[in-house]
Amino acid sequence: MTRKSKSIPVNTLAKEFNKGIAVGKYPIADLRLSKEAEYSHRHDYHFFILQEKGKSYFEIDFEEHQIKEFSVIYIAPHQIHRVLKAEDIEFYLLAINSENLHPEYLKLLQEISPTKPLPISSKHFSLISQTFLLCINLFEEKESKLYLSSLKDSCNTLISLFLSQYLKKTKQVDTISRFYLISKSFKLALEKNFIKDKRPAWYAQKLNISVPYLNECVKNTTGFTVTQHIQQRVILEAKRLLYHSNKSVKEIAAELGYEDYAYFSRLFIKSTGMTALTFRNKNHD
Repeated sequence: MTRKSKSIPVNTLAKEFNKGIAVGKYPIADLRLSKEAEYSHRHDYHFFILQEKGKSYFEIDFEEHQIKEFSVIYIAPHQIHRVLKAEDIEFYLLAINSENLHPEYLKLLQEISPTKPLPISSKHFSLISQTFLLCINLFEEKESKLYLSSLKDSCNTLISLFLSQYLKKTKQVDTISRFYLISKSFKLALEKNFIKDKRPAWYAQKLNISVPYLNECVKNTTGFTVTQHIQQRVILEAKRLLYHSNKSVKEIAAELGYEDYAYFSRLFIKSTGMTALTFRNKNHD
């Protein structure tokens, strides 16, 4: 079941975590105590989960994932998610804001997003869980004179281990082509600018290359054109707003930068095979 509001709920770190970091290990009982987990929401911080035991079901941006033991999950600040079901699970959790992230790690996280839950080996689980335990112990040493700096350092080490798993999976460590670098830069620029500018020429100019070359790079590495990526990103945001808010379709179109409501409606139908209202009615209980 989902709850509609005027806008998508954004949860912030609780007041007791005013340093911008929260880390711990939890059984399923603690997850059930948190009602926010049952409803679609997003965070203003980065969310890292290591599942040690059991089976859980997450919905992340309209896609359901079954997660078994020995898996890592990274949820970026903008991603809409909720817990659908959990069976006898135990998990480690790190919530951390961007200010506490090493700049290089923050850049890499932006580049690999959005990610999917990732199974890992028992060997890597052992290393990551031990690092989690170090972070948890440091998190509880609040009287230490170097509390925040040591906690930040340990949490960034933990994040580097998460990144290593995702980078290894996507083969981004060893082979980086010119096409790949340009596609990566385009996707980063798109995430920041898709509402205010939807022209391929704008992104090509920002990257100091021609539109045909940008299209060649993006199509070669992703299978989709620049225009398709722009439209997919816009439609994803439209789906989020339709699903998680009570704004009208016309309000959503305007929020996404479309003064021409009819054009936005046609684009939504072309991309999804249904009208925006049909999508909302189909996905609401």
